[in-house]
Amino acid sequence: MTNTDASDLAGGAILPTFPGLQGKVAVVTGGSRGIGAATCLALARNGVRLAINGRDRVALQASLEAVQGIGGEAITVEADCSDFAQVQHMRTRVEAHFGVPDFVLAFAGGGTGKPVPVQDITEQDWRSSIDNNLTSTFFTLKSFLPGMLARGSGGMLTMASAGARVASGAPAGYGAAKAAIIMLTRHLAREVGPEGLRVNCISPSAVLTERTRATLPPERQTRMLEAFPLGRLGTPEDIAAASLFLLSGASAWITGVVLDVAGGRVMV
Repeated sequence: MTNTDASDLAGGAILPTFPGLQGKVAVVTGGSRGIGAATCLALARNGVRLAINGRDRVALQASLEAVQGIGGEAITVEADCSDFAQVQHMRTRVEAHFGVPDFVLAFAGGGTGKPVPVQDITEQDWRSSIDNNLTSTFFTLKSFLPGMLARGSGGMLTMASAGARVASGAPAGYGAAKAAIIMLTRHLAREVGPEGLRVNCISPSAVLTERTRATLPPERQTRMLEAFPLGRLGTPEDIAAASLFLLSGASAWITGVVLDVAGGRVMV
C-alpha cells in the first residue's frame, strides 16, 4: 500500500511513501549531493536509517543535516568508492553501527569532462571514467554482498545513464562505463536472485542537479526540451521516487531491470 505526499517537489515527482520501508537500513554512495542527496531525503521520509557516503566532508555534513532536519537517522562515511580498502572500511563502520544493511544504493560516479573524439581521449580520462563509475559500483556491491547473502534478503540499486542507452553528448568513456554497469547489474541479479536479493538499475537522462544547473544556461535548457516528450528536464526527486519504488515491496517481483527515468527521451 502506498501513500503519496501531496506536495510537488521542485517541479518533479510527487514522492510516495511505502510503510514497508520503515526501520530499514540503506547505504547510499554518492549521497552528499544531487541525486544521491535527494534520494537520502526520500528514504529518510520513509523511515529508512541511512549511511551516507561521499568524498567531500562539507557536502556530507550538509546532506546529514538535511536528513536530520526532517527527523531522519543517519551517519556519514567519507570514502572514495574506487578504492576497495576504503569501501571495506565503510562497510565495517556501517555494519558496526546498523548491522548488515537492507539496501545498498551504488550511486557514486559522474562525468569527467566534455566529450572529445575517441582518438583524443587520454589514458587518464579513460581510466577516471571507468574507475569513478564502473569500478566504484563493483567495489560497493562486492563489499556488501556477503552480509546480505548470509541474511538472504535485501535490495541493491545501481546508477546508469541515458549516455549508456543511446550515443549522445556524453563522453565515450562515461557512456561505456555506465553501459557496463547495466550488464554488471543483470549478471548480479541473475546470480543472487535465488538467494533472496534483488538488483536493479536506474538510468536517468538530463537531471537538474546543483552541478547541471550551474553548467547549463537557461537558454540551453530550453533548447534541450525538444528531446523530451514530457516537456521538461528531470529533477533529483524524479530519480528518488523511482528508487523508492524499486526498493519497496511494490516491486517485489522485479529484478535485473533498467528503469529509464528519462522523460521519454529513451524508449527501449
